[in-house]
Amino acid sequence: MTTIAEFSDQPRYTIKNVSAMTGIQPVTLRAWERRYEALSPSRSGNRYRLYSDRDVAVLRWLNSRLQGGVSISTAVRELRQMTEQGQWPEAVAGGPSLSGGRAAATPAQISRQLYQALLRYDEVEAANLVRQSLASLELITIMQEVLTPALVQIGEAWYRGEIGITAEHYASAFVRGRLLALLQAYPFRKGAPYIMLGGGPTEQHEIGALMISVLLRSQGYHVEFLGPDLPLDDMVEHARYEKPQMIILTATTRETALNLERMQEKLSRLRPAPIFGYGGFAFVYDPALRKRVPGIFLGETLAAAIEKTTSLLPPPAGKPARAAKLVRQAG
Repeated sequence: MTTIAEFSDQPRYTIKNVSAMTGIQPVTLRAWERRYEALSPSRSGNRYRLYSDRDVAVLRWLNSRLQGGVSISTAVRELRQMTEQGQWPEAVAGGPSLSGGRAAATPAQISRQLYQALLRYDEVEAANLVRQSLASLELITIMQEVLTPALVQIGEAWYRGEIGITAEHYASAFVRGRLLALLQAYPFRKGAPYIMLGGGPTEQHEIGALMISVLLRSQGYHVEFLGPDLPLDDMVEHARYEKPQMIILTATTRETALNLERMQEKLSRLRPAPIFGYGGFAFVYDPALRKRVPGIFLGETLAAAIEKTTSLLPPPAGKPARAAKLVRQAG
């Protein structure tokens, strides 16, 4: 019989592919990785989990032990003890396979389907697509490669006169609702590093700020989302009493970006003074604005904003709860 060690350890399969091959749900795969360190999949350039043929063989073996009445913690411990001694169990044959089924949808394909569902005002199909994404993709991938492209397509279709403003508003309201549900699905961790977040003065778009809020709260930060069009003086007064470690404001227009010019000066009068970070399309479209607005530009993408923000703050104590059931319901 072939042992698991004889399988290739070259990363090649996404989590959805592996779920199809093993019959193990993505949420279970993530839980085994997080709680029991059953596997340590590689990460692609866009942060997808990538599994090898050896990983698939390990998962099939673990699953066979569960079917035999052994707990997952015991099965992982058995595997670890064997591999530490230079021994590998025999591979388990069979199980679901990619070759017999339909290929997993890519984020771009899901995004296109979501775009079409929103144009049809098909809330049931749109919600199903969000649930599908939550079951198989990382949050950052859902934000950057599913939701954002769908909204951009809708905005461009409206600009070209192909759809009415009601369709654009419907799509934005749908995505906003899902993001708020996700935000509320994660626990409000008051003892964690505290971030206030919203849109700058005159800013009418809040989805970008909401996405950052969801991603940071999912990592265990105490995030207070304050919505769009925030007056600077009111926010500074709020910060005076609440004492956040960081304030993040977003801007999609030049007008809003220029309204942020005095925010750093206002916050510097507080004791302790919070870190001031900013981002948004205005600063991507016109990089010269970054020189006019004192503070820290968080980057041109969501991933860059999260990486920069977490580098400026201490990490939250302990591991954040995934709130998996609530997150799935949020879709």
